[in-house]
Amino acid sequence: MANNDEELLRLLPKVLRARDFHLYTEGGKRFVDLWLQGGRAVLGHKPPGFLLELKNAAERGLFSPFPHPLERRLTKALAVFFPDRSFRFYNDSISMFHAIKKALSGKGASFNCSAIPDPAFPDTNAEKVNVTLWRPFVEPLPQAPILIPVLPWPLGPAVLALDKGMDASFPQGELIPPVLLAPAARALYDLAAQIRSRNSSRQRYYRVEKAIGSVWQRRGIYLTTRVDGEKYAELFRSFLEAGFLLPPQASEPVILPAVMSKGEETQLAKLLTG
Repeated sequence: MANNDEELLRLLPKVLRARDFHLYTEGGKRFVDLWLQGGRAVLGHKPPGFLLELKNAAERGLFSPFPHPLERRLTKALAVFFPDRSFRFYNDSISMFHAIKKALSGKGASFNCSAIPDPAFPDTNAEKVNVTLWRPFVEPLPQAPILIPVLPWPLGPAVLALDKGMDASFPQGELIPPVLLAPAARALYDLAAQIRSRNSSRQRYYRVEKAIGSVWQRRGIYLTTRVDGEKYAELFRSFLEAGFLLPPQASEPVILPAVMSKGEETQLAKLLTG
């Protein structure tokens, strides 16, 4: 994913607390977060059990990148979403992109990290590309040989889900501190449970659905817009004024939170209509 536009993000007042799908800032104002860290907070900013897993691993002193059984647990959790694929872990996106570029260049293919297809955008065609993002709550599973999952763990690691045919082109990957592996695995199991839940409200945004105009497109919990440049900056400011944080760049999707009050949904519908 591309870097955030910090110029827009700095328009947000200083954030003192992030809880669930809201941000609480200096001056006592509350914002509905429609960015959700690009998808890394799709389960909320403090999902249940996340801090407990982090605390338990931290109390064991597992801050260093040692081999640990939690690698197997995370691999098993990933296999729930990506059966029959291999996985590589990296400490950050830079290391991950470098590994992709090296693997593809060995096969005579090129790689542009700023042009990775995003399945949240309805026009995305990932059938003929080597690399694509994967986002939860979007079906079907992309068939590209290299998938970059956008997963609900704000602290990392970066992950690749590889088709078996690409397995030999990638070395083993990097060792990840177990203190980061523990909450990552827990978040994946929580995500799987939410996707399976028949009572999930993530698709039930009737006011929003009716309000979407020509500027917006919807795919599941994701909204995208054709507006960019200064027009998007104006859109960002107008939403911020009304108490909603948009993604700091137009190339990232708006993510509808799992919980909105009726008042928040009504206000969001008005903004989308405008």
